[in-house]
Amino acid sequence: MIRDFNINFSDVEISNIYKRIKDYPWQSMPDIDNWRYGTNFSYIKELCDYWIKEFKWRNFEKKINSFSNYKTNVDGIDIHFIKEKGSSENPETLLLLHGWPGSVVEFLDIIKKLAHPEKYGGNKEDAFTVIAPSLPGFGFSDAPNKPIGPRRMAELLNKMMSENLNYKNYIAQGGDWGATISNWLGYDHSKYCKAIHINCLVMRHPDGPKTDEEKKWQKKFDKDQIMQDGYRIIQATKPQSLSYSMMDSPVGIAAWIIEKFHAWSDLDSDDIESVFSKDVLLSNIMIYVLTKTFNSASWIYFGRREEGGLIFPKEFKKIPIPAGIAIFPKEITEWPPRSYIERIFNVHHWSEFSGGGHFAALEKPDLLIRDLRNFTSKVKSL
Repeated sequence: MIRDFNINFSDVEISNIYKRIKDYPWQSMPDIDNWRYGTNFSYIKELCDYWIKEFKWRNFEKKINSFSNYKTNVDGIDIHFIKEKGSSENPETLLLLHGWPGSVVEFLDIIKKLAHPEKYGGNKEDAFTVIAPSLPGFGFSDAPNKPIGPRRMAELLNKMMSENLNYKNYIAQGGDWGATISNWLGYDHSKYCKAIHINCLVMRHPDGPKTDEEKKWQKKFDKDQIMQDGYRIIQATKPQSLSYSMMDSPVGIAAWIIEKFHAWSDLDSDDIESVFSKDVLLSNIMIYVLTKTFNSASWIYFGRREEGGLIFPKEFKKIPIPAGIAIFPKEITEWPPRSYIERIFNVHHWSEFSGGGHFAALEKPDLLIRDLRNFTSKVKSL
């Protein structure tokens, strides 16, 4: 069953969040204006001041409600999704998948461009019917009763697409966890998922690096990740302990999330607002705060560890369906050599861009849209 859904948080819920921000003990925090140690003190204080004085949640609520929002139950979990039917007579179906610490906010400014290209200087024939869900445990979707990983999420989302929505042929696109889920859709559910397009590589081949170039990449990757591993280790081992403090602290959630948007994006002069406006950042943060999903969203890291981690199974065989690879230079994890990627994916499309980072749909929306269309045109011709 598919049910209509609208966001409608009460004034009391919103005012309680603002009160906690106002009451935050800033005087107890060391005034360190250096992103090296984590979220910059001056910036988070400035952002929180804007949050309670100028940010208008109702404007964002109205924006997301302007789309057709739905919920559907899959294996006992209510999953939220936005659906935008494409303009053409027979549009391709596109499943857009976000990651952590993101949300459907990442896609709000590209959904209509993908679904109605003729309104933005494009061709109607290139339209997609777009399905953009909140991942289980994230945002407006329900949480499972215990942590699950990306492989199980792929199973749930494939059921949603192929059974609940009756899409027997679809393309999946994602970055971050969305890319990992896309990998599993291609590996486990190629009957219905006919192609994947990813802008992040998290999964690893069970045979490891083979060539000298691949081994050099692996060594550099391991070194580069040392200063990025803290959040990942906590969320993959003891997410509940972290969540007790975060659940009652909008400022804490904001600081935890903002640091990643700063570290993983292609910024100009270390300025986070050279890429993201305060309103965009706060809209995403407010979804975590209002829906109280900081805890359950972090579970995906624990769930992946229980599923076997970032390495494909020992019996792994190359993902059979066509894959499109979009490489943005400031991605959190440097992509391995193409030889490594070719052992995982059936690569039909390869793009390397001169700018952009981890949050491609927000940072370089038009590049991502164009690349998706180019990839899809190749898939159609197969």
